[in-house]
Amino acid sequence: MSRNLLLILFSIVLAMGFMVVTLIDAHTYAGWLLMVFFVSVAAILRRYELLKGYAFTVMILAAVSLAMYYPQYFVSVGNVKLSILIVPLMQIIMFGMGTGLSVRDFVAVIKMPKGVIAGVSCHYLIMPFVAFLITRIFAFEDEVAAGIILIGSCPNGLASNVMTYLARANLALSVTLTAISTFISPLVTPLFMQVFAGQYIHIDFWAMVWDITKIVIIPVCAGLAFNKFLHGRFKLLDDIMPTISMIGIGLIIVVITAAGRDALLVVGGYLILAVLIHNLSGYFFGYWSARMLRMEEKDCRTIAIEVGLQNAGLGSSLALAMGKLATVGLAPAVFAPIMNITGSSLALWWRGRPLPDTNKVEETADDNQIQHAKT
Repeated sequence: MSRNLLLILFSIVLAMGFMVVTLIDAHTYAGWLLMVFFVSVAAILRRYELLKGYAFTVMILAAVSLAMYYPQYFVSVGNVKLSILIVPLMQIIMFGMGTGLSVRDFVAVIKMPKGVIAGVSCHYLIMPFVAFLITRIFAFEDEVAAGIILIGSCPNGLASNVMTYLARANLALSVTLTAISTFISPLVTPLFMQVFAGQYIHIDFWAMVWDITKIVIIPVCAGLAFNKFLHGRFKLLDDIMPTISMIGIGLIIVVITAAGRDALLVVGGYLILAVLIHNLSGYFFGYWSARMLRMEEKDCRTIAIEVGLQNAGLGSSLALAMGKLATVGLAPAVFAPIMNITGSSLALWWRGRPLPDTNKVEETADDNQIQHAKT
């Protein structure tokens, strides 16, 4: 019997076991069974090239299941609250992002101004406005509603570059959009929070500017400097930073889930639906806004992904800075796994749909011009 089949059978047994212990109210064991089930599913996905991109998200679900069933293990260790790890972890993640950037990523603005202006504008106009509309539709508590607006006001998600690559879209544009939206976030994110979320909670504009600067801008600049002056000298760091970033994101989500577990049990279903609508709206309106601007298909795909994916880690860090991790931090915590599932699905679907052969179109146009010149 093949290893793949054994893993699948093992996963089925775990799923059945989870349902049985849940039905008999043996919740002490249900969380462990659910966690191992997700781990086994992740192991199966990693064995298939087309599906391995989902493995990280499933591992996040495994960790979240433990946080939901046994939150006491992820809230504090002794007298030390684990929430103190969120900001340092986010700074490490943003440093890793900086090491992957260079000056040429910003120079690209000059080379493709239309795509950059359109992408950044769509991102910061569509997502905060859709978030505000969602809070008017769903009757969430004020701090939970503010969290939805917070995730909508954050810059592009770090996973957007990977999703863009999988979708065979414009990777150079994706990297540039992520960089630009990140660097303007200290002013833009607090502005939209004040405009849209000010009715729900008090927003200290300048405090948020400083929080974003120390959480995002300073680490990214440090990463840029590292890439400029020390790149290649610490090859091991280059190799392990993506793994460190993924572990960091997972830990942040787990700590937030544990802290907000009780509130999540109350609003969980509606919040998941609201966040899913928010995320999918970003893809939809981002793509069709770019189409209306008559941009190339690969640029339309890029902008759709960049609009729909948010920096959930930053949203969580800002919720912690406001002292409202268990309420304002819920939407970012829910948004992260959802956007990875939908983003991977969209990217793989686009990957199977070839882009128009622009080179052939350009060659045909050139041939027509030559023929016209001859006549």
